[in-house]
Amino acid sequence: MEFLSIIIVLIVIFALVFDFINGFHDTANAIATSVSTKALTPRRAIMLAAIMNFIGALTFTGVAQTITSGITDPFELDNGLTVILAALLAAIIWNLVTWYAGIPSSSSHAIIGAITGAVIVSAGFGAIHFQGFLSILEGLIFSPFIAFIIGFILYGVIKVIFKNSNLAKTNKRFRLVQVLTAAGQSFAHGTNDAQKSMGIITMALIVGGMHATTDIPFWVQFSCAAAMALGTSVGGWRIIKTVGGKIMKIRPVNGVAADLTGATVIFGATLIHLPVSTTHVISSGILGVGASHRAKGVNWGVAKRMVVTWVITLPITAALGGIIYYILDLFI
Repeated sequence: MEFLSIIIVLIVIFALVFDFINGFHDTANAIATSVSTKALTPRRAIMLAAIMNFIGALTFTGVAQTITSGITDPFELDNGLTVILAALLAAIIWNLVTWYAGIPSSSSHAIIGAITGAVIVSAGFGAIHFQGFLSILEGLIFSPFIAFIIGFILYGVIKVIFKNSNLAKTNKRFRLVQVLTAAGQSFAHGTNDAQKSMGIITMALIVGGMHATTDIPFWVQFSCAAAMALGTSVGGWRIIKTVGGKIMKIRPVNGVAADLTGATVIFGATLIHLPVSTTHVISSGILGVGASHRAKGVNWGVAKRMVVTWVITLPITAALGGIIYYILDLFI
């Protein structure tokens, strides 16, 4: 029992580390546009994102419950603690690799792929809830396309409304509005992304016999919210440069449209309890806005590189999760 408790403590620690890394890895997603347009200074943008991430993470738990029981049944999972520990290690490794490379990859893809791979190696394909897994996968796949379309349409509407406005005055006004949209996007980010670690910890508590339902304990919710806010306060400057400037040259009006797009899609997914990749959604929203503004002004080379990373994250983290599980199972 003492060894079991040690494993659970390790899982909680690594889950909070994952949340912390997720915070600085994904900080760029929520604030990159407001920093690049100088609507906010980097320091103020990061503090705003940290506070709104924290508040958002304390507001909802539906996505966490989907993570807890949507991919596999934690009540029936043999060697479940080893599975969870392997998945966390695999996701953390991938997040650090892509952060170092400055690539805005998906923490959601990473943890979901890693859990799936570890479960399959541990208990076979039969242990996967394919209906739940497919619904999660559909959310991850379709949300970027939805964000691209909404961003394209929203910016088109804004162009029509302000077509006769003075450009300098319009940009000044939108720079002020962007403070609000950046806050909204950070809040939405917290409502979805922080819940993934909540679901992982709750799953571990169930497997270890310390929790009887998929309801998320408040201490889990609070600690994950704090870890993500702390990670957000550190910032992810490598990814900020990619999202905020390398995709397209962003002006305040572009930034407002992109922020509204990201916040709408992410928060919509939270309301239906689906985990989505905030990285995918926000980057796709920027691409949609850029294509609507001027397709030639979008750096499609960077976009292609990002898409390739998105596509390979699930299989790579699934394989990594399976390998790490196999190694851990030899020693635990």
